[in-house]
Amino acid sequence: MGDASSVENLVHEAMSTFGRLDAAFNNATDGPLPAPLADIDPADFDRGIRTNIRGTFLGMKYQIPAMLESGGGAIVNMASVAGSFGVANLAAYVAGKAGIIGLTKVAALDYADQGIRVNVVAPGAILTHHLERAGREAQRQAASAMPMRRIGTAEEVAATVLWLCSEQASFITGATIPIDGGQLAGLKPARMYRQGQPMEAKVP
Repeated sequence: MGDASSVENLVHEAMSTFGRLDAAFNNATDGPLPAPLADIDPADFDRGIRTNIRGTFLGMKYQIPAMLESGGGAIVNMASVAGSFGVANLAAYVAGKAGIIGLTKVAALDYADQGIRVNVVAPGAILTHHLERAGREAQRQAASAMPMRRIGTAEEVAATVLWLCSEQASFITGATIPIDGGQLAGLKPARMYRQGQPMEAKVP
């Protein structure tokens, strides 16, 4: 995603195969392992920025002309709730996701009157392969931190992306859509009671 010719070739391949480009989803991330900011190697930080910010920029740079040729389209960029608030030990990741949100707003404004919509999805704790590998206890702790007391699924993220690319979202552009079980809404105490019974976090 950080290589301009590779991204350009990908868009050309789509155009040559289908004759048009109606929708695009820029979803790639990379970066250093969690560490305090001063302990991060500059090359590792650069890798995170290259993939997240430069990669999303390059995707849109070549997708937008193809969509203009096709008469319009919709782009969805992958960020994270971490792009809206700080997370300790994730300097490159947070900076990258915040940059994606900013880029998306600019692109949405640049092409809002030319038939192209650009939005962001910002997932919270999702049961990806990373969280699966982390084990049940890590999943339980992640679920406990969510107001809905569960972690999300990749299918829930995909459904939101598809909706944003559909005509049902035709008047939405420049938006950041959280898929986070209420995380961005604020804090909810970890131990809640319903009808006198403690509520347990749910893990798929």
